[in-house]
Amino acid sequence: MTKHSKFENERRAAETTRIKEIEAAWVGSLPAETAKSFATAVQAARARPPQERAPDMAPGTLPRPPRPGHEPRPPKEERNRRPRS
Repeated sequence: MTKHSKFENERRAAETTRIKEIEAAWVGSLPAETAKSFATAVQAARARPPQERAPDMAPGTLPRPPRPGHEPRPPKEERNRRPRS
């Protein structure tokens, strides 16, 4: 867990309250129906579960080979080395 300084925690709390004030002013400037539909859309979006991660490649596609000169190194052979005396 990361520890933050007292100053940083206070700054973050001040930012959060300022953002909430700005959001409240923005929602207050919208017409009532628009604000209500926006709040409903936000609530529906927050209720949705997180999306599954998309697969890296489409099914059936072959991976691209490495560029010439960028091939992976062959694995090192493990040798039993005698300790130096």
